[in-house]
Amino acid sequence: MRSPMLHPRRYRESSAPAPSFRRSLCCVLAVAACLCGAPTALVAASPVHAPPAAHVAPSAIDEALAAAVRAGDVDALRMALASGVDVDARDARGSTLLILATYYGHEALVDVLLEAGASPNAADAARGNTALMGAIFRGEDAVAHRLLADPRTDPDQRNHAGQTAAMFAALFGRTGMVAALAERGADFSVADAQGETAETLARKQGNEALADKLARHAGRAPPGSKPPP
Repeated sequence: MRSPMLHPRRYRESSAPAPSFRRSLCCVLAVAACLCGAPTALVAASPVHAPPAAHVAPSAIDEALAAAVRAGDVDALRMALASGVDVDARDARGSTLLILATYYGHEALVDVLLEAGASPNAADAARGNTALMGAIFRGEDAVAHRLLADPRTDPDQRNHAGQTAAMFAALFGRTGMVAALAERGADFSVADAQGETAETLARKQGNEALADKLARHAGRAPPGSKPPP
């Protein structure tokens, strides 16, 4: 599998790096380091299949089933569930079946798992990221919408770094997902362990339009805006 690379989203071209570029890059790398357990997002050239290992006992799944889910094999998943495999079982790296299916954009598998009772809020063992966070990072909007449609999904759940799905959407420029999260009543005012909000993350990426929307969702007036008459 080819190893993707993370590149900070830039919205304005300039001949020299913006003052906040280095800080923006740090934010990108920090969030990337906190992405979904088994299919962890990459920093530099780390391969998708090599996140930090986590000891997961008693409901671990074998690698054959994990590989089948990553490949989108819905029949293999149904057979496994019918045989008694725990719907929230984890692979050797601590990712649930739902996190794996979501990260690789397999909508049919996500539907099967949710219908079977998989928890949309189960986080990976290594970073504390949920299936929703992974879907937003990967740009898997259809899968993310399926997760948000499940009333059990907590749009404000935090990972080990205190980050929410809204912060992932802000950092990676997922404007459509910001609207979807707002419809689910997400709290855009919260800050992560570094004191960053969704709005500040978007501004550090140079995405002022999205940052202004996030400010309004958080109940704040965007900088420079005129007060209502």
